[in-house]
Amino acid sequence: MEDGSVHEPARYKQPVSVLVVIHTADLRVLLLERADFPGHWQSVTGSRNDDEPLDRTAAREVVEETGIIATEHGGVIDWKTTNRFEIFARWRHRFAPGTTHNTEHVYSLPVAVEVPVRLAPREHLSYRWWPWQDAAARCFSWSNRDAILALPEWIAAATGRP
Repeated sequence: MEDGSVHEPARYKQPVSVLVVIHTADLRVLLLERADFPGHWQSVTGSRNDDEPLDRTAAREVVEETGIIATEHGGVIDWKTTNRFEIFARWRHRFAPGTTHNTEHVYSLPVAVEVPVRLAPREHLSYRWWPWQDAAARCFSWSNRDAILALPEWIAAATGRP
């Protein structure tokens, strides 16, 4: 720049994210109320940083948003499922100009029982553990709802138990 100042390029979020459904053995699901969208509930979500492996993104987002350390509970589980959806207009400014869609990778984190949660206050207002059917009904995101609705079937297939 002619005035000698240096400007950092804008840092946009990648349109690649994770969704992490945290649940107990008896299928109680942790949901978080968004600070920037009060009254709207979701599981842990977040965008990948640079070329970060997606399982690391999932574990990082879990600890940033809830204080839960995934490795203390066996780690996040990759469902090998992706969702592509249109980014809500209210959040498009976070992405590079012209970016309209996001690819979301689904993970879960099983915990034995409801564990203490430490919210990131700039991101979430409150949290609650709900039975999976109630949690699914409260999600504002179709992909989050669908992941929670698939939880019993997914666990049965992964464990070989009905």
